[in-house]
Amino acid sequence: MSGGVIFQECLRVVGAHTLHQVAERDVVGALEAARRNGPLDLLYDCGAEAHLPRPALLTRGAAIFFSYAAGNLADDVADDDCTYLDEPVRTGPCVQFILQNLFFSTALRAQVKADVLDEVVALLARAGGPQLLEVRTRRWTMDLARAVGESIAGLQYAAYLRFLWADTTLESRARAVGLALGVAGHVAKDVATKDPRVASLPRSSARELVAWAKAQADALRKENLACLTPMLRYIDPILQHAI
Repeated sequence: MSGGVIFQECLRVVGAHTLHQVAERDVVGALEAARRNGPLDLLYDCGAEAHLPRPALLTRGAAIFFSYAAGNLADDVADDDCTYLDEPVRTGPCVQFILQNLFFSTALRAQVKADVLDEVVALLARAGGPQLLEVRTRRWTMDLARAVGESIAGLQYAAYLRFLWADTTLESRARAVGLALGVAGHVAKDVATKDPRVASLPRSSARELVAWAKAQADALRKENLACLTPMLRYIDPILQHAI
């Protein structure tokens, strides 16, 4: 798959930092876990559509994936789903710390302006905030589900595309595309996995949430970008037959 070259770049970067062998093993384990349902192919396709030179595509894609893997690990530890690290409550924070620093190290080599990087990390910080609502939530509502979807998914992907598409012809579309992509993909996955964020809602609220996600998918279609087609092929059937 095309995204595999970004993953190989991540492994190259990890190797170049000469981490302790235990740290390298655990970092690679976290990267492998993030790879399973991660955005590697999407990142490659979006970078290619923006006509990024291959070195820039690989560097920017690797930086983004380090950040994604750090967030994925944090989520897995919070949900008690981290099966790929020994004693994840004790080891996970250290691995996350390494991954986040690998993001910064790689991002600084990505030929992206300082003000763009500042905007990106600010978006990622905002994206993470409602995760603290999610881990405290015992009863989901439409407003909570929407707030979480807009942040941990929508803002996260807005940040990723802002970074990936910096100084390209697609730069001005990054935020809108990222927000719509994150929301539509997030709700579709929740529907497919029967996540409580959707499954525990009253039926009328669940329908409203799905309708909101469908509107985001429709917005993506209007962007007329080939790189979004595989994601829409995944999202559309799930939302069409939901609820």
